[in-house]
Amino acid sequence: MNIIRYSADFKNLWNDFIKNSKNGTFMLDRNYMDYHSDRFMDHSLMFFDESDKLIAVMPASLHGDELRSHGGLTYGGIISDKKMTTQKMLDIFSLLKIYMKNSDISKLVYKRVPGIYYTYPSDEDLYALFINDAKLVRRDVSTTIDFSNRIPFAKGKKWGISKAKQSNVIIKEFSNFELFFEHANNELLRKYSKQATHTSDEMQLLSNKFPDNIKMFGGFLNDEFLAGTIIFITETVVHTQYIVTTECGREVMAFDLVIDHIINNCAKNIKYFDFGISNEQEGRYLNTGLVRQKEMFGGRAIAHDFYEVRI
Repeated sequence: MNIIRYSADFKNLWNDFIKNSKNGTFMLDRNYMDYHSDRFMDHSLMFFDESDKLIAVMPASLHGDELRSHGGLTYGGIISDKKMTTQKMLDIFSLLKIYMKNSDISKLVYKRVPGIYYTYPSDEDLYALFINDAKLVRRDVSTTIDFSNRIPFAKGKKWGISKAKQSNVIIKEFSNFELFFEHANNELLRKYSKQATHTSDEMQLLSNKFPDNIKMFGGFLNDEFLAGTIIFITETVVHTQYIVTTECGREVMAFDLVIDHIINNCAKNIKYFDFGISNEQEGRYLNTGLVRQKEMFGGRAIAHDFYEVRI
């Protein structure tokens, strides 16, 4: 078995492997990952077996003597296909630790892909983390609807949807990312004194590259934007990457109608609808008001775990 550091020469091989993996998504495609390559020192790794066949990849970035999988992504970890076995994963971790030691890397921060994104059971890495004395250093809570066994909307959400309809709010897909991020950044600055991770230009670029995976929906009244969300669509999950509601939108409950529209029109043949996390302070603080709103749609908690392996 051999480890090779990723370079652009392997781009097609990497992307083909991600497409055929059991726990990878389009966010781990190099056409997505590389949009912020100027902000992170990429140190992604590729694992080959004794026949020089690619058996796993790990998106990663280097931060001093710390390897993160990946510093600029929501999740990473070791991505594999259906041929991965538990013993093979243990061998990969053993080789990875040797590689890190030889590269003067003292710590691995490992962001596991949440299980809702799996197309087939993929917990070999979880066992390998346990065997290698990995420490759970962060756990975020994301709120997810399981379409195979849905919990009905709470009365408050049913009322909100009805009010938005009575107010003549119209839901439509649109592509004005500049408009969306203007409102989103205003809200983020007001609430958290920060701005969105992406810029409108970056999201436009990514949307152009992944038109089937990145879409934006909004609620409008007389062409005035009231509420909206950018959704990331994978094989198993519709995920709200960004959510925004204006003051007028809150008055007429426009966002409730946006979510109702997406659930009923954009999630066919997909198993989960995920609202994202409601945490701050490395998972230690739960925004109870935010998570309650998501739970009223029938969402329940899934864990997004971060592990640390020291060499």
